[in-house]
Amino acid sequence: MEHVSFTFSIRGISRTCSHQLVRHRIASFSQQSQRYVDMQDFKFIVPPLISKNKEAEQVFLETVKYIKDRYLQLKEILEKDKNLDKEKLNEDLRFILPQAVETKIVVTMNVRELFHFFSERLCYRAQWEIRLLANKMLALCKEVLPSVFTFAGPKCKRLKFCPEGYSPQEAASGRKSCPLFPKRGS
Repeated sequence: MEHVSFTFSIRGISRTCSHQLVRHRIASFSQQSQRYVDMQDFKFIVPPLISKNKEAEQVFLETVKYIKDRYLQLKEILEKDKNLDKEKLNEDLRFILPQAVETKIVVTMNVRELFHFFSERLCYRAQWEIRLLANKMLALCKEVLPSVFTFAGPKCKRLKFCPEGYSPQEAASGRKSCPLFPKRGS
């Protein structure tokens, strides 16, 4: 499990998702640079919670358009400066880019780290985008090594109980932590 590794070329995820991904330290990452890549025509990810509410989606799209317009305005202002260090332009402009900006990243993980990644990121309580990515990665791993990755999945699958805690709001509403397994002692 230590010496077999998988490399994934990932595109179409948000910077929010990539920030969660790079928290898995026993992996190698090469991410698209916002410093060297001109981001003036950036694409972005709209979360499902927002996209299924037309009014919320409209506000989200207006907000991204506003940010994009301000980004271009700021770039135009800075480019008028005769003393501008052009190499520093994108470096500083990226400060106003939203976390919804689409990015690309190449990730290499060995099998042991993939099992850990899947145990954490396939959990029902994981954020939707990283969970979606983890499901796609697991499907690819199962194609290559089905006998090994048959045992991969959220940690509750291995433990046979949900180790995640309840927030006070969830406990008050009666919401279950995990649809697969009960919480230990339940």
